[in-house]
Amino acid sequence: MSQPMQPGRILLSCAVLVALGLPAGAAPDEDLLGKAAGYPIGSRANWFYDESVRVGSFSHLDSILQHYMLKKAVSPRPLPKISTEPRIEYRFEQQTRTLDDFLNHQRVTGFLLIRDGEVLTERYQYNRNAEHRFVSHSMAKSIVSITVGMALAEKKIASLDDTIARYVPGLAGNPYGETTIRNMLRMASGVPFQEVYDGKDDLTKFNRIRLTQDSVAALRAFTTREDEQGTRFHYASNQTVALTLLLRAVTGTSVSEYLTTRLWQPMGAEADATWIRTKDGTEVGSGSFNAVLRDYGRLGILLANDGALGGRQILPKDYLLDATDWHRQPEAFAPRKATPYFGYGYQFWLFPGEKRRFALLGVYGQSIFVDPELKLVMVITAAAKNASVGKEPLARERDALWRGVVGRYGSW
Repeated sequence: MSQPMQPGRILLSCAVLVALGLPAGAAPDEDLLGKAAGYPIGSRANWFYDESVRVGSFSHLDSILQHYMLKKAVSPRPLPKISTEPRIEYRFEQQTRTLDDFLNHQRVTGFLLIRDGEVLTERYQYNRNAEHRFVSHSMAKSIVSITVGMALAEKKIASLDDTIARYVPGLAGNPYGETTIRNMLRMASGVPFQEVYDGKDDLTKFNRIRLTQDSVAALRAFTTREDEQGTRFHYASNQTVALTLLLRAVTGTSVSEYLTTRLWQPMGAEADATWIRTKDGTEVGSGSFNAVLRDYGRLGILLANDGALGGRQILPKDYLLDATDWHRQPEAFAPRKATPYFGYGYQFWLFPGEKRRFALLGVYGQSIFVDPELKLVMVITAAAKNASVGKEPLARERDALWRGVVGRYGSW
């Protein structure tokens, strides 16, 4: 154990930091993110866009909006922490950096790294802690996909090649309704949809109709295809909403209730999770799931073990492999084809490279990275500057950090 630092040395260290233009123990942009006001919680009107309430809102969304609850396990699954935290290094912008460097200049609210079911490191910034429920944003899409896989295994869905309208008659005759479940999972309906998070895009239009009418009316507002379904990846959150309607129809209950006894409790969650619900009683689906960092880690562990824990197959393995292995996707959905970097499976992002690695991603930096071979899970919750983190260094540096972690325990 190192010796306690003397007060004079603390002052000297702080002086050096100030001289270098570095904050002494400050999280990045903490003043912009509301530190002086105690990281306030926003309102229905501003929680998503206003960065001055971003930290508070992203960790208290269920205090702003109505929600369903997924009750925790009676006996949470242990998540032990190793005695000595490993030194994590990675290369970024021609420099060798450490995890501390990453946290010092990225707006990360929570960071969790797990290997073989053990916590390697767990960190929080902006006065967040292990009891805060962090918003998933679009990581929730992968949870919807998991639910589709369960409903398919239970034969509540006959085939992924059935159309959505077979189960949701209100969408009959609409392009979304006539799209197959499989193509909807791949974000390949072929329906044009602009999603750029500027408050003026098609997502805003869709959400406005969903809020004032219902989810079916919001989907039916889009009436044309620009591509044949199944031929091209085109990210659009409302396609996940169509899957959420499908699940409500085939299960006869909320997705949250369905998952509580099939996923959340069997995986050993230590805390209740919440999912924001809409006027018509469906979950947002495409986002707005909320859970503590360690339970996101438990979900990652389950995914890293191909859906099995303690000798029990909780998630259908074949479906999960189809969802997360780019080799099982048509060429148009492979890495560097679907997007310049990631491929896309069934609502999961697929890393380039021969080995199966995949991610759950949400705007403003939310992410769970999974390497099944190495049993590695990296969870990040964040309050990034931009909804699309590719517009700032976070996306590239997060990838570099992940590559450094993988390189420590295996090879890319």
